[in-house]
Amino acid sequence: MLRCVITPTASRRSRLAWTAITYLGGTGPSLAAAAVPWYRCCELHDASRVALTTLVASHLIVQLMKRTVVRARPARSGLHPSVREPDRFSFPSGHAAAAMSVALGYASAFPTLVVPLLALALLIGFSRVRLGVHFPGDVVAGQAIATATAGLVLLAS
Repeated sequence: MLRCVITPTASRRSRLAWTAITYLGGTGPSLAAAAVPWYRCCELHDASRVALTTLVASHLIVQLMKRTVVRARPARSGLHPSVREPDRFSFPSGHAAAAMSVALGYASAFPTLVVPLLALALLIGFSRVRLGVHFPGDVVAGQAIATATAGLVLLAS
């Protein structure tokens, strides 16, 4: 993990770029990406429904797990985060789960976009480790929760 975390001496441009990437997995951008296309027609509406359902369900699971596991964030281990920590619990990563939820929702309807959508979701997850607010296992767990939730949502559809 120490090799992945951005150093305090990193350039301002690098810190801003990673912060912008991690922001995409936040509540506002994730909800907007999942919900706004709801009002469109056909495949876009269906993809939005899957993305939004997966996002909400995975968020509930993540929050339940965070309050059950109560794992401290890396800052408690001496690392200095490059962004504000959204709460004091680290496991699992909500940003990683949100990004993967939205990516899988749209990838299910638009298979030709699966590679760029998953690449973006993985990059958002990595940004959480890079910025020092999550351990790698937190990110993998968040992405796994989103993947399992998306699978269940698609089976139920």
